[in-house]
Amino acid sequence: MTPFPNGLIIVSKHDCPTCTLIEPVYHELEASDIPLTIYTQDDPAFPPGIDRVIEDTGLENSFRLNIETVPTLIRFDDGREVGRLVGWHKEEWQAFTGIRTLGADLPDFRPGCGSLSVEPGIAEKLTLLFGNTAMTARKIEVAAMEDEIEACFERGWTDGLPVVPPTEIRVLRMLQGTHRAPDEIVGTMPPDGVPCTVEKIAINAVMAGCKPEYMPVILSTVEAALIEEFCMHGLLCTTYFSGPVVIVSGPAAKAIGMNSGMNALGQGNRANATIGRALQLIIRNVGGGRPGEIDRATMGNPGKYTYCFAENLEASSWESLSESRGFKKGTSTVTLFAGEGLQGMMDQQSRNPESLASTFAHSLRTVAHYKIPQMGALLLVSPEHSRVFENAGWSKARLKEELNRMLEIPLHEMLRGVDGNAEGIPSLNPHGVFQEKKGSTAGNPEEGIQTVPKFRQGDGLEIVRVGGNAGMFSAIIGAWVASGPVGSIPVSKEIKL
Repeated sequence: MTPFPNGLIIVSKHDCPTCTLIEPVYHELEASDIPLTIYTQDDPAFPPGIDRVIEDTGLENSFRLNIETVPTLIRFDDGREVGRLVGWHKEEWQAFTGIRTLGADLPDFRPGCGSLSVEPGIAEKLTLLFGNTAMTARKIEVAAMEDEIEACFERGWTDGLPVVPPTEIRVLRMLQGTHRAPDEIVGTMPPDGVPCTVEKIAINAVMAGCKPEYMPVILSTVEAALIEEFCMHGLLCTTYFSGPVVIVSGPAAKAIGMNSGMNALGQGNRANATIGRALQLIIRNVGGGRPGEIDRATMGNPGKYTYCFAENLEASSWESLSESRGFKKGTSTVTLFAGEGLQGMMDQQSRNPESLASTFAHSLRTVAHYKIPQMGALLLVSPEHSRVFENAGWSKARLKEELNRMLEIPLHEMLRGVDGNAEGIPSLNPHGVFQEKKGSTAGNPEEGIQTVPKFRQGDGLEIVRVGGNAGMFSAIIGAWVASGPVGSIPVSKEIKL
């Protein structure tokens, strides 16, 4: 690309009424002693009678000059731009050129027209042709007669459903949803330990069917998945049902049209469906987390396609999930939870918080197994159920406190062999430590230990308000909780738009 010439440059098109209106100005400028170059976007013969008219129907010059509106008047000195005007404003053009009589017979002002270089679909193509996209992903050629969607299946890039082929222009559009550089490394994606760049995230977001405006949420979701405490690698390897559950809280959810109401955990909402799917595809295609290989789930659950929804705090006094996890009010966050499938709860009779909390507690007791303690769960409370608590003055924190109290289970009910059920916890030694007891499958409380909490302290039980306004139904998502350093705890990340 040769440097732009010094002097005046006008970018114009014949199809623009303002450009044709000021045609006399072009001739006045050419007659002056100022060097003039005109780039024409659509008609090589326009404007007629000008010596230096350069055809720009390929729009490369318009792209490099960053033209958004025609006519645009630019001055170049010493090979660099020193000023520009957009549209026609008589006094400004006269001052800019130093010709006080320029366009004397023309109207004082006329707005310009949109440049051909910024028309929908054109700007991205020009960026690919002439810009520096910083995209470095390997390009894969697909034969002319090859079906693109089938090609994605054959190459193992899908989750079993069709994906959107990630063409260069689609990926470029997706990258426009974030200010972050395509080659920025977000983190190391398990299980293969591969560097995961913003570009790779964008590629998989395209395949998932996302819109560019979802990118800030997707990026925060991936960052959350890579937090060590979430243990994404362990979650991939477990034979349990679980996978990542994505909960979006705060203004960002509404801004991108997420569903927090009716059928929030079901089908029908593009943002919910594709953001969760994008995370799963990134884990698969970047990290290598494929079912039957590193993913050893005995059964899995349908949420491993996508498990993503927004919190519903409309007309509610409860604090948001963001606030309960330590963020300031109004902060948009994404929270990841290692969850299994959805367990429904029905209570259409309780009209006081004590009764409804009792229903919740009895249902929560069954997470994983009614005799297994120190578990985790996500309690999804519907608006109708939450109103029972809110009308009685119960905050979300109060409900959590009461549930944990109700779920302090008598130890003698939890021991192995009790009720003729071999599952449960072992007996205690004299030091109050659980142990296997030879020749016995049951034991007795020792050292004053009388109860065992169903859920681990702190974030073992999380509560989210979600769902439509009608229906006295809530739900539980049980957690994958492994003992020791390989376990998973919920993690949150702020969404930065």
